[in-house]
Amino acid sequence: MAAATATALESWQAAAPRKRRSAARRPRPREAAPRGLEAEFESDSGVVLRRIWEAEKDLFISDFWSSALETINRCLTKHLEQLKAPVGSLSDIFGNLHLDSLPDESDVAPDSIPRETLVTGTCHLKCVCYGIGNFATCIIARNQLTFLLLLLEKCQIPRSHCWVYDPLFSQLEIEVLNTLGVTVLSENEEGKRSIRGEPTIFYMLHCGTALYNNLLWSNWSIDALSKMVIIGNSFKGLEERLLARILQKNYPYIAKILKGLEELEFPQTSQYMDIFNDTSVHWFPVQKLEQLSTDIWEFQEEPDYQDCEDLEIIRNKTEDPSATD
Repeated sequence: MAAATATALESWQAAAPRKRRSAARRPRPREAAPRGLEAEFESDSGVVLRRIWEAEKDLFISDFWSSALETINRCLTKHLEQLKAPVGSLSDIFGNLHLDSLPDESDVAPDSIPRETLVTGTCHLKCVCYGIGNFATCIIARNQLTFLLLLLEKCQIPRSHCWVYDPLFSQLEIEVLNTLGVTVLSENEEGKRSIRGEPTIFYMLHCGTALYNNLLWSNWSIDALSKMVIIGNSFKGLEERLLARILQKNYPYIAKILKGLEELEFPQTSQYMDIFNDTSVHWFPVQKLEQLSTDIWEFQEEPDYQDCEDLEIIRNKTEDPSATD
């Protein structure tokens, strides 16, 4: 492991660090030449990529990463056993971690995708990430993104099989994500995404409660939930913080599933306390789901949140029928 770590760290050795510039969205130039704007954009995306490099290197060698990975491993081991995965699949999925350095911005074409060296395990996991935030300007969001990239690598999920969305993404951040090779969703699903029978990890750190409730509603069956893993806000924490009547009224699917899941808390370290606090790994054992009453599964009304205060979710914009072009 020491040799592998040393090799991985050697790949992080890059050119001398350049002077950092703000990655915030720039005001639109009045009469800038197209090539000048393109060069400025490439420079900014390069700064963001370099910051991701640095954050990923620090996370990879931290005690938090190894402890969090152990927590996820414990959960996925049970999850894959539930899916009746072949015996060898666990060693395939949790194989040796290979960290390839991110492409230098000078070597990346606008629409290119980095070469993938991942070997997909016999259990083909997919990943969906919601609400990661403005990683170009926020260090917390950037660390959450680097954790996702390491997780994809460790679970041997090709980056093209990871769907990412945040309604706050800037055009710069979308370009960076495209360069990293993940798939950026173009529409706000509001968490209402069906896994369609495919085992899926949902990575949803610090998201609004409604987003989790919508996700559960979209997969409200024993078969679908048993194929899901959610890395995000602690459901136990939600139960402790919200009054029972509020939880049942506003977020009924979370309230109903509390007895049908298992949850493992992320480790807490001082270095990443503000980034991964209140984060747990959730999975849904078939045995627990089957013990829930049939009435629970028959209730499948779509959430509307009309009377819900402090709704922490950005809704799809509805068009005014009377509006004209």
